[in-house]
Amino acid sequence: MKCSAAALVAHARGRIEHCDVHVANARLAAGDVVLVDVREPDELASAGRIPGSLWVPRGTLEFRADPNDKRHQPGLEPDRRIVVHSGSGERSALATATLCDMGYRYVADLEGGLTAWIRAGLPTV
Repeated sequence: MKCSAAALVAHARGRIEHCDVHVANARLAAGDVVLVDVREPDELASAGRIPGSLWVPRGTLEFRADPNDKRHQPGLEPDRRIVVHSGSGERSALATATLCDMGYRYVADLEGGLTAWIRAGLPTV
């Protein structure tokens, strides 16, 4: 194997912007950011989700993020401020790097993911 999953995550984390949960919460409340949840359906069912977040499973991200694709997700736009999260921050780091590669200019990874959000006492539904 040329590159492990851990190495891919570390590389992604080294080249992306990161966002603290409190900053993300304030931006979400102000309507200044789209919070994108890339977790799987079973994770949403067991852990809930952040109110106002946009669910885009990691496996469909590239298609739903491409404005020229028929599967494009409204609200996921290259010129919008985006904060991506997963459960702990590994998949969201990869997803954030992917969005950067796709030309998204204002995208960041939620540090610590949903786990950090919950630890901070922030709301979920």
